[in-house]
Amino acid sequence: MSPRIALIGFGEAGRTFAAAGEWRATVRVFDIKTLDPATAPAMRAAYAAHGVIGCETLAQALDGADIVLSLVTADQAAPAAQAAAQDIPPGALFCDLNSVSPGTKTRNAAVLEAAGGRYVDVAVMSPVQPAALTAPLLVSGPHGEDGAAMLRSIGFSKVQPCGASIGAASATKMVRSVMVKGIEALTAEMLLAARAAGVTDGVLRSLGGDWPQKADYNLDRMLAHGTRRAAEMEEVVATLSELGIDPLMTRGTVARQRAMGTLLAGADMPQDLEAKLALLDERHPERASTPAGRSAA
Repeated sequence: MSPRIALIGFGEAGRTFAAAGEWRATVRVFDIKTLDPATAPAMRAAYAAHGVIGCETLAQALDGADIVLSLVTADQAAPAAQAAAQDIPPGALFCDLNSVSPGTKTRNAAVLEAAGGRYVDVAVMSPVQPAALTAPLLVSGPHGEDGAAMLRSIGFSKVQPCGASIGAASATKMVRSVMVKGIEALTAEMLLAARAAGVTDGVLRSLGGDWPQKADYNLDRMLAHGTRRAAEMEEVVATLSELGIDPLMTRGTVARQRAMGTLLAGADMPQDLEAKLALLDERHPERASTPAGRSAA
């Protein structure tokens, strides 16, 4: 008998996994946006477009579930866990795939375990697109082996247990994000300065022949997901603080990611680096005007 699957959250990750899974027609999904009259119609349309069973309440989604995948924004990870604890079936695996600190996951685990669930710390170690079910997952916690087996059974192909402690998987992801999302933020800061100085082409050439492509990709990720990434990086700040490390650089990453995430404002993603740089020139507050005597090229 196939496991009964529930998804909490139906953003990029939830939609990507559901579209790739053979279980999409039976998965039950709840997203908090269905509770807001302004966003509910679009979310219900997304449920229908992806062929999933959309639920009006979290309790409906969790009813009878064997495994729950929590795929919400970082700032909603704790509220989602607390809400799920009210209705999680006894013994159900609660896989917390959210990008939050080990401390947050430890607190989430305590809430779910007290309610009779089996909590699993899961870290998604690559962008979910285009990887989908081939995205590498790190899994930890007392129920990590059971969680890994269940995740494999529903189609995830790169699942790696990494210890019996809640927080081992999330710590790996959080510390890695210092570098990955920090480089994105540095890319934006570098390009803003290069445009102001009129030396964009020269700076990119000096970094190597593949840097125009890298810069384009990094800007793309920030423009598309900067708001969400800023929330994730707030959790990285918390992680570093928990470890006794002053998050000097990471606080700057939070600010850069958040600022970049506001620029599209519903517009289509610019298709190449030059178009993205033009968007920065037009909309970024630090590029609203080019200093006298400087070129924007």
